Amino acid sequence: MGVNLSHWALRNRSLVIYFMIMAVIAGVFSYARLGRNEDPTFVIKTMVVQAAWPGATIEETLNQVTERLERTLQETEKLDFLRSYTKAGVTTIFVNLQGDTTAREVRDIWDEVRRNVADMRSTLPMGIVGPGFNDNFGDTFGIIYGFTADGFTHRELRDHVEDVRSTLLKVRDVSKIEILGAQDEKIFVEFSMKELATLGVDRSALIRALQSQNIVRPGGTIETGDETLSLRVSGAFTSEQDVLDVNFAVGDRMLRLRDIAQVRRGFSDPPQPLFRVNGKPAIGLAIAMRDGGDILALGQNIKTKMDEVKATLPLGIEPRLVADQAVTVESAISEFMSSLWQAVGIILVVSFISLGVRAGLIIALSIPLTLAIVFAIMELFGIDMQRISLGALIIALALLVDDAMTMTDATLTRLAKGDSKEEAASFAFRTYAFPMLAGTLVTIAGFVPVGFAASSAGEYTFSLFAVVSIALLVSWVVAVIFAPILCSVILKPPAPAASGESSKVLETYRGFLSRAVAAKGLTVAATLAVFVASILALPLIPRQFFPSSDRPELLVDMRLPQNASIFATEDAVERLDAALRGDEDVARWSTYVGRGAIRFYLPLDVQLPNAFFAQAVVVAKNVAARERLRARLEKLMTTDFPNVVGRISPLELGPPVGWPVQYRVSGPDIAVVRDIAFKLAAVVAANRQAEHVNFDWIEPTREVRIAVNQDEARQLGLSSEALASVLNTVITGNTLTQVRDDIYLVDVIARATDEQRVSLATLRTIQVPLPNGRTVPLSQFASFEYAQDQPVVWRRNRVPTLTVQANVSGGTLPETVVDALAPSIAALRKELPQGYAIVEGGTVEESQKSQASVIAVVPLMLLIMLTVLMVELRSFQRLGLVLTVGPLGLIGVVAALLVSGRPLGFVAILGILALLGMITKNAVILIGQIESERSQGKDVTTAAIDASCTRFRPIMLTAVSTVLGMIPIAPTVFWGPMAFAIMGGLLIATLLTLVFLPALYVAWFSRTAPSAPVANDGGTA
Repeated sequence: MGVNLSHWALRNRSLVIYFMIMAVIAGVFSYARLGRNEDPTFVIKTMVVQAAWPGATIEETLNQVTERLERTLQETEKLDFLRSYTKAGVTTIFVNLQGDTTAREVRDIWDEVRRNVADMRSTLPMGIVGPGFNDNFGDTFGIIYGFTADGFTHRELRDHVEDVRSTLLKVRDVSKIEILGAQDEKIFVEFSMKELATLGVDRSALIRALQSQNIVRPGGTIETGDETLSLRVSGAFTSEQDVLDVNFAVGDRMLRLRDIAQVRRGFSDPPQPLFRVNGKPAIGLAIAMRDGGDILALGQNIKTKMDEVKATLPLGIEPRLVADQAVTVESAISEFMSSLWQAVGIILVVSFISLGVRAGLIIALSIPLTLAIVFAIMELFGIDMQRISLGALIIALALLVDDAMTMTDATLTRLAKGDSKEEAASFAFRTYAFPMLAGTLVTIAGFVPVGFAASSAGEYTFSLFAVVSIALLVSWVVAVIFAPILCSVILKPPAPAASGESSKVLETYRGFLSRAVAAKGLTVAATLAVFVASILALPLIPRQFFPSSDRPELLVDMRLPQNASIFATEDAVERLDAALRGDEDVARWSTYVGRGAIRFYLPLDVQLPNAFFAQAVVVAKNVAARERLRARLEKLMTTDFPNVVGRISPLELGPPVGWPVQYRVSGPDIAVVRDIAFKLAAVVAANRQAEHVNFDWIEPTREVRIAVNQDEARQLGLSSEALASVLNTVITGNTLTQVRDDIYLVDVIARATDEQRVSLATLRTIQVPLPNGRTVPLSQFASFEYAQDQPVVWRRNRVPTLTVQANVSGGTLPETVVDALAPSIAALRKELPQGYAIVEGGTVEESQKSQASVIAVVPLMLLIMLTVLMVELRSFQRLGLVLTVGPLGLIGVVAALLVSGRPLGFVAILGILALLGMITKNAVILIGQIESERSQGKDVTTAAIDASCTRFRPIMLTAVSTVLGMIPIAPTVFWGPMAFAIMGGLLIATLLTLVFLPALYVAWFSRTAPSAPVANDGGTA
């Protein structure tokens, strides 16, 4: 049978022991060096393309900018869909790639997008700013500090924060640091249009005077015999005082700017997105880690450096830790390692009780040896310790003892029959090594859909496949090479009396099996009936994509009407702060005003910057406190914030989704789309389990339209362009130049005084300068009217798309709500005009896409399984028998999930596919044992019963070890459904393997097979 690895190992003990020692040492060092993170990295396959066309209406922006860009972007390779957000003068387009796009392809495609947009830029209207690109959409800023100040100006606080940022950028593993909530300084030159006209000041001449003085131009150089001298021309602005002192000629007079305008330093008006910590204005530092870094090490290094920084900060500036992924990861890894050692302990107890002290000791030594090698290989392939890989270790742990138990049990059995240790080990290898390898490969094949699912969810869970595959292959190597050495040292031949005794459990099993085989028709029929019943009960199990995180944070989304100013948003946030302040369940909170939270953990659904939006990240004291706080905040939103669309949700796991229930309404006419959306919203709201039904955009906003009498304007020497320029200068302000202040660039903005600028009532009386130096009121040649228009328009693949979205009531799964709404939605779809559609989005869509990516790989999984099984069994009949057992695990899966109340989610489905491999492995080894018994001359019935009794202990031990080893992760939110699915499925399938499979084998082969067996040599029976 070729090389006998166990025999070789025993002949080369010293070499094998040396490798064992080296493996343990390498594993210990690798474990210490493995990266630590909260979630596995996966590429956010989204690029943001933005462009601005100042002064354009929303319709002009849609037709001339968004549409042109989208046509080009639609040619992108591996494009999944485009989603664009357009408001007057600004377009934002999200380019989303297909789930099967690899990380390397993503980088190349983004380069291609940049080139294609650069090639078509000349076709965009004049005056376009951009387009700009953001392909770092998935950067995660796991550590965030907020700096509050008491007795310091915002500029003074920012100076200190910038210094801290420069210091932290030097810390190892820091890739980038973003500043949150900082307000850029501005120098406002405010003047009265009427006064300028009275003094005869030409506004354009004033602007040119400011711009021409504040320049940076080379003055030339003088070369002497000894040196080179640079010439510098003075006049550059360094402060607002320099701006005040500017002189310019008006006729034959010289005037200073201070005589005709107010010059003051302030901040962006309206404000840029704001940041608040515990209800106080703050500036934040968000720190991102480089790829492959250790978040625990980074957290400790940042903490050490911040302790040094605090000592240098003046009294009154207080840094506060807002988010610390390092603490979360440390806690998660600590819990998982605790679960891992609990699982090790459970398996060892089972081994010691069932196999005895000496045999149990072999298992006890095999586990750390296997884990050590696995850790070394994980480091080699760059697999970090995170949520998925740690869970995979626990799942693998329950599987990797199978081979060691099988080899130890077989060796012990042969020793009891008088074989020497070398002969017993060699026999165990000859009998079980290749069936075990086939079973291992079949089990690994069960995880293939996990590893090769072409979706973000598949990418997120890839390390489950990688770690389990590594662990199972290593466990086989340990079982056939290292375990024989341990057996030769530790095992002793059992006493003859003891070896001849049959346990009561085994006797009971033999008696039950004999009756089941005798009534084989009834056994098979009863099993199939229960299997059919489990399929019928499958719809009773609630479905779920990914569960919510068990972290204590809550996200509080606040969306005001879309014409709300950032001042209104800040006022709403201050009222929320007042409600959170003093709440006994709140540990701390931070608020982002005018934008969503920065991506402080990878699966966050990041929101666009918008003046009408705010998001708070509230950290409760624990998960129980989180749920109490959530209930109070939901009630608060309903009673105290009636004009705010609020959503309170825990953090998500898996790919980001957002609102759990979503329906997209799309079509060419926005008005028709809105009407359909209203009808759809009424349908969704009729379901009591759907809460807070809302739209991503729908309400129109007011605007003031100025209708210019072109004939009269031309008679006055004015054009629409000149008028728009004047209005923009008066109302919003024009940036004239910049003051270079230390590391900052401060815009100098010319605009009208407050009383002329902020009042709608004074808009009619604004004095417009004429070319002859006089001024006229705007109302002389223009009329005013209020109108309505869409503030924003969302499009998907160039079609206007309005999303109806809703939350679900506590304890309800989104899939349940969508299933309940399906008949009503189907009826509404039949009424839609041609070209309009309603499509499910949200959790259901993401779940379907992810499951489809898994199902797409199932044929490959089956091909690998069938090929491995055929190579091992070499018989279509035996192959068919093995394949009949695999699906029977569904009986236990359905029972376990129904009893536990756990949902059938993406992770549970992966567990079911993996379960198929585990069950098949046991079936393969049992079929091989039956064939071995038949080769000794036994009839089919006797061979089946004797083989089942021989394999009863190792099969049951493996199943019990696996089931009990899952207990530590069964209560967890993320792994619980998979654990229950595997526990229930494997337990029931193991019992059926030991009862149903022998009965089916006898029922099939007793019809045609002679008493003399057919060897496993490639025949069909």
